[in-house]
Amino acid sequence: MEWLDALRGLAALVVVFEHSLDVLLPEVRRAAGPWFNFGRYGVFVFFLVSGYVVPFSLERRGSVCAFWIGRVFRLYPAWAVSVALALLLAATGVSWGLPRPLGERPWTSVLAHLTMLQDLLGVPNVVNVFWTLSYEMVFYLLVTVLFMAGVRRGGARVALGFAAATAVLGAALPTTLLAAHWPDGTTLVAVLVLAGGMAALAVPRRAVRRAGIGVVAAVALTLVVLDSRVGGMESLCIIATMFAGTAVRGVQDGRLRAWPATAMIAVVPVLSLLAGLRPPAVWGVQGTPRGPAWSLAVGAAWLTFLAALALRHRAMPRALVWAGLVSYSLYLLHPLVIQVVWRLAAEPERMPGAVRLGWAVVLTAGALGSAALAHHYVERPAQRLGRRLAGARRPAPPPPRPAPDAGREMVTAITFLPKVRPVHPRGGPPPNGDPDDAWAHARAADGPAAPAPSGRRRRDGAGDPRPGAGVRGRGRRR
Repeated sequence: MEWLDALRGLAALVVVFEHSLDVLLPEVRRAAGPWFNFGRYGVFVFFLVSGYVVPFSLERRGSVCAFWIGRVFRLYPAWAVSVALALLLAATGVSWGLPRPLGERPWTSVLAHLTMLQDLLGVPNVVNVFWTLSYEMVFYLLVTVLFMAGVRRGGARVALGFAAATAVLGAALPTTLLAAHWPDGTTLVAVLVLAGGMAALAVPRRAVRRAGIGVVAAVALTLVVLDSRVGGMESLCIIATMFAGTAVRGVQDGRLRAWPATAMIAVVPVLSLLAGLRPPAVWGVQGTPRGPAWSLAVGAAWLTFLAALALRHRAMPRALVWAGLVSYSLYLLHPLVIQVVWRLAAEPERMPGAVRLGWAVVLTAGALGSAALAHHYVERPAQRLGRRLAGARRPAPPPPRPAPDAGREMVTAITFLPKVRPVHPRGGPPPNGDPDDAWAHARAADGPAAPAPSGRRRRDGAGDPRPGAGVRGRGRRR
């Protein structure tokens, strides 16, 4: 679907623009920052696309194991490259360094990052954009739970539930409650319990699978509600937005009733916009400002997604489609390119406009070039391997049932055999009046058929199709 690739490309480019403002265009940041958050606009477009695509990928595969194999080989190879490059730039002093808590708790940091849930476990991100991957992972866990529980058409209701929780409870939810009081233990317990729950999903016994469903759902929801770095309100908005994207796909495919589901979907952006305008003025550990800038960005993301959905049958700009193909690598690697440009360039206020434009070209070329290389040499081979492994674990489809007319088609298709008139068991007409039927062909080949016997039986039994009827008739007393 080219329109989805175009959306991914647009979202990735907007995020690159947002992160380059501090290095090249701080004036734009100061002027537009209070009114529009470019970064949140880009990531919410990503969240809507993920909600639209990911659950139906699981349903198409029909196997939780195959789904997770595909996700692992889709996410982790490029992620590992970005982690390695971030560590290299930090070790050589090119970048502005890694967050200090990562070195203070190395094993906890490694374990949290391997789950991609580090932003919900109180662990700073090695690369700043990794925080969205934590919510992608939570969404995968919840989609898996719903799939195993047999809930295939609940996207709209789930989205509405999260949106309602955002409006009612969001402002009162704590931030990093568990990690602040028990930093190492939170990561260890969450990882072990989550691993046990996922393992229980693969057990054939129904009671064990049900226990695994409850454990995985409880861990995911607890981290989102109580241990989020960006705040519980935005965390619930993100999950509600992703499930709303799932519901949009359900309505489009005819799986959900249009009017009830559409009404539920419409409530999600409305409650999200209102949540952004409610106090407190800042959410999360880092005090990210909310208000018109956040709400307008979320609303613009919804409008962009719906406009692209309406225009999905039209041709999309090739540049955006290509950027969408490399969008994951572009999203992960562009912060590292920006750090290199920041190290090499002077302060933006001291650079004339032409010099800034030149550095902007260098930054864009470096980000797109590195993304293209990573996509070609890392992402694509890993995805091919993942598809092979997932295909090996996918359950074999049941053998197709033979068509009811397969036998007759085989008889009429063998044209080199002599035609033999089939004998009807009752001597009457063929089973149907199809002019292409073998019975009709046989009658046409043999000439006019004999008149059908009268429905009235003779007293001597002649004409009675039952075996021995004539013999019995001749022996009757007149």
